[in-house]
Amino acid sequence: MAVRKTGFEGSTPRWGFAVTPQEIFERHVRAGMTRDAEAQAGLYTPDGVFEAPLMPEGTGYPRRLEGRAALRDGFAEMHRRAAADQRVVDFARSRYVLHTTADPDVFIVELDTAFVDAEPMALVQIFRLRDGEIALMRDYFSPEIVL
Repeated sequence: MAVRKTGFEGSTPRWGFAVTPQEIFERHVRAGMTRDAEAQAGLYTPDGVFEAPLMPEGTGYPRRLEGRAALRDGFAEMHRRAAADQRVVDFARSRYVLHTTADPDVFIVELDTAFVDAEPMALVQIFRLRDGEIALMRDYFSPEIVL
């Protein structure tokens, strides 16, 4: 995956050392790719929020998850659905670009996920941090791709 390095050192998380936006994002991706909902939810603040604002109501996919327990359960369900999906990610062709902002606790990621035998998926994720943990992540993608 291509990464634009920014030199931004990020905020100081509860464990006392700086974590960059790239590290937070890559931990989030790694937890998702290994389907580790507990690790993924653990990257969020206790009151952390995941939002998928473009997801239509009634699809079975969450539009909003709030709090670590809801995040863990929601991510676990998304991972179960993904496991049944026949698409295989082509990591060699998938890319992302991470953009920092004037606010050191906000960063934006543009993702282009390539699949072996399916149409690619482009999405944008906006992360808002608090003390080095994800307080809010908004995931903007085309719902047709996951439905």
